[in-house]
Amino acid sequence: MSMKIVSLNCGLPREVVWQGMDVTTSIYKDPVAGRVPLRTLNLDGDRQSDLTVHGGKHKAVYCYPLEHYSYWQARLPNHSLPMGAFGENFTTEGLTEESVQIGDRFAIGSAEVIVTQPRMPCYKLGIRFQSNDMIKHFLESGRPGFYLAVTREGEVDAGDSITQIARTEDSVAVTEIVRLYIAKNFNNADVAQVRRAIAVEALPESWKEYLHDKLSRLRK
Repeated sequence: MSMKIVSLNCGLPREVVWQGMDVTTSIYKDPVAGRVPLRTLNLDGDRQSDLTVHGGKHKAVYCYPLEHYSYWQARLPNHSLPMGAFGENFTTEGLTEESVQIGDRFAIGSAEVIVTQPRMPCYKLGIRFQSNDMIKHFLESGRPGFYLAVTREGEVDAGDSITQIARTEDSVAVTEIVRLYIAKNFNNADVAQVRRAIAVEALPESWKEYLHDKLSRLRK
C-alpha cells in the first residue's frame, strides 16, 4: 500500500467549558487545502495550547492513521468523525503503529521528518469526545498515533506521498513503546525491549527516563 497524507489538519487554541471549567484547547482541527509550510515546531496555521505537554520539537506533528477511523466509528456510533477528529495534523494512509518504528525518517512534500514517540492521551481528548472514558479506551486500544519531529523544513499538502528514507537499526515499533508504558510487569524479553528503546536516539529523554525508572522499579 502506498503511504500518503489523506488530510492535512490545523487548528488554533479555543476556549471551551468542560465540567464547569474554562479550558483552552487546540484539539479541534479542521482540514486545510493547499501547500502549508511545515516548520520545526508546527505547521503554519496550527498552534498548541499547553506547551508543557504539547508541542515542542519532538511533537511538531501528530499523525493518526486513517485505518483506525472505522474502528472508532464502530465504537462511537453517536459521534461524527471528520478528518482531524483525534486532533491529528496528518491523517495518514499506509502507516500504522505496528509498522512504524521510533527513529524512522520520512520525506513528505519538500520536508523531512522523524518518528519520535506515541501519543499519550490527556483529558483534552475527553473534552473532544465529551467522555473521560475515552482517554482509557484510547490508550488501551493500541491505536495512539505517533509524533514527528521536523528534520528539514518544507511544504506539505494533502495527497503528498510519504516516502521512508531511513530506519534506525535495532529500533522498536511505536506499539512496543505503548505496551511497555502500560505493562504491569516486565519479563526478560520486556527488559531487553526497554533497553533497546532507551538506546534509540530519536526517543525523547522524558520517555527514556520514564522507561529507565520503571525498569528499576519492576526489577527490584
